[in-house]
Amino acid sequence: MILSYCLNPDCSLPQNPSNLKICQNCGGDLILHGRYRAVKKIGKGGFGATFLSIDLSLPGNPLCVVKQLRPSANDPDAFEMALDLFEREAKTLGKLDHPQIPRLLDYFEQDKRFYLVQNWVKGKTLQQEVKKDGIFSETKVKKFLLEVLEILKYIHSLKIIHRDIKPANIIRREQDGRLVLIDFGAVKDQVNSHLAKTYGQTALTEFAVGTMGFAPPEQLAMRPFYASDIYALGATCLYLMSAKSPKDFPIDELTGELAWQREIKVSKSFEKVLSRMLEMNLRDRYKSADEVIKDLDIMPYAKELEEGMLNAQGKDKKEIEEKDNTSQNTHLSATSRLAMAIRARKSRQGKSKYITQVNPRTVLNAYLNGRRDFNGQNFNQLNFAQGEIPDINFRNCQLIRVNFEEANLEGANFYCANLAGARFFKANLTRVYFFKADLQSADLRNANLKSANLEGANLEGTNLCGANLTDANITEEQIQQSQTNWATIFPDGKRHIW
Repeated sequence: MILSYCLNPDCSLPQNPSNLKICQNCGGDLILHGRYRAVKKIGKGGFGATFLSIDLSLPGNPLCVVKQLRPSANDPDAFEMALDLFEREAKTLGKLDHPQIPRLLDYFEQDKRFYLVQNWVKGKTLQQEVKKDGIFSETKVKKFLLEVLEILKYIHSLKIIHRDIKPANIIRREQDGRLVLIDFGAVKDQVNSHLAKTYGQTALTEFAVGTMGFAPPEQLAMRPFYASDIYALGATCLYLMSAKSPKDFPIDELTGELAWQREIKVSKSFEKVLSRMLEMNLRDRYKSADEVIKDLDIMPYAKELEEGMLNAQGKDKKEIEEKDNTSQNTHLSATSRLAMAIRARKSRQGKSKYITQVNPRTVLNAYLNGRRDFNGQNFNQLNFAQGEIPDINFRNCQLIRVNFEEANLEGANFYCANLAGARFFKANLTRVYFFKADLQSADLRNANLKSANLEGANLEGTNLCGANLTDANITEEQIQQSQTNWATIFPDGKRHIW
């Protein structure tokens, strides 16, 4: 049964029947901003609450998330300044346009409370996942890190600091299994900083943004840096591998650092990365997401180098003197492999980021050698028919009239790609990202689009005859722009009668 939930924080009986517009207990307005009806409280913190809501102004009354922020300032001048800061920071969050960050749909002030409205993401938080399925392995944590670090790179490139990274603020989206970063602390932090200056240390202590154990000291003192998010991400890794909050780990009495190594066993190379992420001193901590990604990328080669050097050092001294050339070659081989790995990485991501000889064979060979990211490249009219390339990244690529017939592209990323006239006949497009992609006149006949994300995609003239759209993120308007027939399976899992 759908209820109306009163957003008045002082209401003692907030649940109401869904047909009411005024709370039967406190008399508060149940229709927020003339369009949003809260149906359930899904979160609560020192600075406000979060509600699952429906948007009454849109067809189908889609679900959304309404966040209520409650500054406790009674001074009218302080409130006006806090309101100005709220609006400025909300506009900053409105610039975020990333498929793994919920979009900001609306923001406003009502009854001296601030509200943010965002997309609702269906799925479990990593905190819930660990409680249900158990702790992560080192391999799984590295995969988690690389995915979230890419999101952080995007956020920091816009000069935005998340300020509240923790397992409860990372959702594994049910639709496609990708991680989504939610609940930015930027608005709360700016408003709170002003209130703290106005009302003193009490406000600072009560409303400091960040979660104890996950936030580093500089952030709890209201002075966050990009590196503050790096620390919080490292602390999140500790939770994923132990199911314990970082504040429950012992502290090294000499350095003040978390003594997590006593309870979590990982490889030496990964221990170095985590330790640097969790440095209390800003000067010693990673400064950017790119620095962490670089060290994670060369980690396997660094381990090989270390083992090669240890083997050489463990040899009998006389044997080394007699076979000097052999030992040097062994040492050189390991060193060379590390150098070659670094050069290869620079070749992939630096000056030689783009494939110079563009043909299907070079792309598939690069994929088979471990490359997944082909962001921003031009592959117009290439033939990838029957290709096995799941989880490939074609973000922002030019793929006009490309042939993907019967290809396996499960989990592929086509964010903002130009796919006009592309052929996907009988292709496996399960969980594929077509977010804001141009699919005008594309051929998706008999394609498997189960759980695909087509949000914002251009489907004008797209052929969806016989396609399977079960659980796909697609609007009725997009379907009407495209071609369908009796064999098309719609998002509800049914074939519609013509």
